[in-house]
Amino acid sequence: MKNRRLVCPPAVVCALLLSGCGLLPGDGNTTRTVNIWLMRDSVSDDFLQRFTESFEAEHHGVELNVTIQDWTGIGKKVTDALNGPGGPDVIEVGNTQVAQYADTEKLYDLTLESVRDLGSEDWLPGLAEPGNVDGAQYGIPWYAANRIVIYNKDLFADAGVKPPATRAQWLDDTEKLNRDGTQGIYLAGQDWYTLSGFIWDEGGELAVDRGGLWAGALDSPAALRGMDFYKKLQALGKGRKDADEQNPPQAEIFAKGDVAQIIATPSALPVITKANPGLKDKLGFFPIPGLKAGQPCAVFTGGSDLIIPENAPERGAALDVVKALAGEKWQGELARAMNYVPNKTSLASLVAHQEATATMALGAARGRATPNSPQWADVEADNPIKPYMTAVLSGEDPRQAARDASERITDTLAE
Repeated sequence: MKNRRLVCPPAVVCALLLSGCGLLPGDGNTTRTVNIWLMRDSVSDDFLQRFTESFEAEHHGVELNVTIQDWTGIGKKVTDALNGPGGPDVIEVGNTQVAQYADTEKLYDLTLESVRDLGSEDWLPGLAEPGNVDGAQYGIPWYAANRIVIYNKDLFADAGVKPPATRAQWLDDTEKLNRDGTQGIYLAGQDWYTLSGFIWDEGGELAVDRGGLWAGALDSPAALRGMDFYKKLQALGKGRKDADEQNPPQAEIFAKGDVAQIIATPSALPVITKANPGLKDKLGFFPIPGLKAGQPCAVFTGGSDLIIPENAPERGAALDVVKALAGEKWQGELARAMNYVPNKTSLASLVAHQEATATMALGAARGRATPNSPQWADVEADNPIKPYMTAVLSGEDPRQAARDASERITDTLAE
C-alpha cells in the first residue's frame, strides 16, 4: 500500500501554518458545516450538546452536524463514503478497523498533526498502534475500554483472599475460592479476547507480519503457554468449554451470587446490579494480574479512533474537531460522562474517582489490539481461535490444535 504524505505548494503551506491547520480566514459571512459520524452510545446527548456549543462558539462560522450511526453494517457504509465524491468530514471507527479503511488508500494522513499537536508519544498503545499503518497515522485515538476482574467482596473475604498481584497467585487464590458450591471464577471456554492478553503477556502473538505476509502464530511456544494458563484458570469454574462469554451472558451468571469473579469490562456492572441489586456494594475490581507483581497483564483494548477521509469537504475544520475531541479538556469530559479510559496514560488521573474505570486505566497502559491486517475482520467473522480453545479445553493436543488454527488464520489473512 502507498505511504502517502501531504504535499502542498509553498503558498498553501504558509497559509496552513498561519491558520494552525484550521480554517483559513474568510470574509466572515460564510458558514461551514462539518459533518461528523459518531457511533451509537459512544457519547451522551449532554456531552454532544456541550461539545457542539463550545466548539461552535470558539470557531466562528463553523457548524457541526453530527449523525449517529449503528455498528451493524457500518463497514460498508464507511467504505462507500470513502470512495464517494465527498461524504462526512470526521468518522468514528473501531480502533481495529483502521487498517481495513486505510487499505482503500482513501484516508487522510494525520501523522503531522499527531506528532505536532496531539502528543502522540503518550497515547494508549492499544488505540495508537492500530491507527498507524505503514508508518502513517490515519487514526487518532479517542477513547478506550478493556477487561478487568470484577469480584464479589464477600466471597473473597469468606475465603480469606485478597486481589492477587501475579498470575501465579491468582491461580492459587481462585482455587481457594472454588469451594462450598462457589465457582472460583466463571470463564467461558471461548473468551478469545482474554486469551489474547495471556498470549501477549507471554511474549506471543495471534499472528505475525513476515515481510508483508501475515501468518497465524498460535502454535508458538509463547502462545501455547498463554493457552495453558487459560486452561488452568478456566478449570476453576463451570464455564462452558464450547461457548463464549455471551452464551450464556456471564454477567447474569455472576449476578446469582455464587461466582467469585469474572473477567469483563465495566459495562457488565449495570447488568449485574439490575439482576441482583444486593450486589451493588459488594463488587470489587482489580486489573488482570500479570506475570510480575506491579505489572498488570497485557489486555485487548477496545475503543474508537477518529479518521478524516481524503475526500472530506471541510478538512481544515475537521482537523480542529479531531484535535478538540482528542485533547485533554474533552477527553476529561468524555471520561466522566461515559466512564471511558482517556486516550493518554498521563490522563488516567481524570478517572481516579471512578473505581472500575480507574482499574481499566491501569490495564490499558499495557493494552494491545488485534493484528493490524486489513483482513483481520475476516478472521473474526469465522473465528478459528474459538474452536481451537474448545479443543484444548476438551483435552485435544494443544500443539496440533494450534497449528490447525494458525493455518486457517494464515489462509484468511492471505486472501
